[in-house]
Amino acid sequence: MNAPARFETLPRFASAQKVIESLRPSEPLYLVHPARFADAAKQFLDRFPGDTLYAVKANPHPLALQNLWDAGVRHFDTASLGEIELVKSVLPDAICHFMAPVRLAGQARAAFQKHGVTDFVVDSESELEKLLAETGGGKKLRVFVRLVAALGGALLEMSSKYGLGPAPAAKLLKKVQTSGVQPCLTFHVGSQCLSPFSYAQAVEIAQRCITQSGVEIAALDVGGGFPAHYAGQEPPPWHWYFDMIREAVSTLNRPNLNLMCEPGRALVTQGFSLVTQLVLRRDDRLYLNDGIYGSFDEQRFASFIEDYPATAITLDAKGKAKAVTGEKRPFRVFGPTCDSADVLPRPQMLPEGIANGDFILFEGMGAYTISSRSPFNGYYPDTFAIVD
Repeated sequence: MNAPARFETLPRFASAQKVIESLRPSEPLYLVHPARFADAAKQFLDRFPGDTLYAVKANPHPLALQNLWDAGVRHFDTASLGEIELVKSVLPDAICHFMAPVRLAGQARAAFQKHGVTDFVVDSESELEKLLAETGGGKKLRVFVRLVAALGGALLEMSSKYGLGPAPAAKLLKKVQTSGVQPCLTFHVGSQCLSPFSYAQAVEIAQRCITQSGVEIAALDVGGGFPAHYAGQEPPPWHWYFDMIREAVSTLNRPNLNLMCEPGRALVTQGFSLVTQLVLRRDDRLYLNDGIYGSFDEQRFASFIEDYPATAITLDAKGKAKAVTGEKRPFRVFGPTCDSADVLPRPQMLPEGIANGDFILFEGMGAYTISSRSPFNGYYPDTFAIVD
């Protein structure tokens, strides 16, 4: 599939410095890095022992979807009819999986009938009944019962809202089987999981559920949680996770079991960077053209993001981009809105020489930035350029 025409017209540059020299952006500017998308996707497509589903919620922008498709990703973990329709509008041949345990009335019917979606998740009997009523059931449908996997290895837990313990999950799995669809299991160990062993523990929970139910499952989805690299944090390499999952799944003695995973951060974090401009410096306070209501929303609750790697850049008298000089020191960083809550929760280390009009390049801005931004107070970062 060729990139949509609207992407072909985006400006392309050899580096972020060239972007700043040429555009001198006064509004936040997202830089898209196709090579970084390709590198991340290759790790999963080459090494994960099953199908890789991109978790669309991490970054639903068409540029992210298109770059992952170009890198070889064909499966997409979607959590709403809106996400399915977005993916299909950009990538008509994409395979969507509706992996939210609770769906709005009618959404499963539309996903199934209009978009050919056949994978769904449940963690309650009522949702199973609703799903069967809307789709008609049948062997073409794969229904995944979601397990609780609150194992403590992740920095953001994902089990307090959805999932069942082994015993109630086994009971529901039996009902899934008797309904005439293909029974499957899934879990999510939590976002930014720093322990590969958590996946082995979760597979053991799945094994207990299988044993108690007596049901032969058709597929196992090990969910997301594969970590991204942030400043001050060095997670294990992804192949440790893949090897641990492969070894754990081998204990199930089901060589033909379809295995799936749902990486989000891992696929897109490094694919976007962000150029911001310093509007005003007031002593140790910096006022930027982007903030909490824009690209930095996740900093409100993601305490593991100490800061995003940042480079301060200025333009010299000849218009050439160069690094801002001076010893680095902590600055309080505020966004552009009139809300006093629009401030990064932790100080940002930047050079003492930074001044009004300078630019700050933030790396690793591909996950939960685009998807969380809002138009609050009339500010909405929505400008893009491509860095080859």
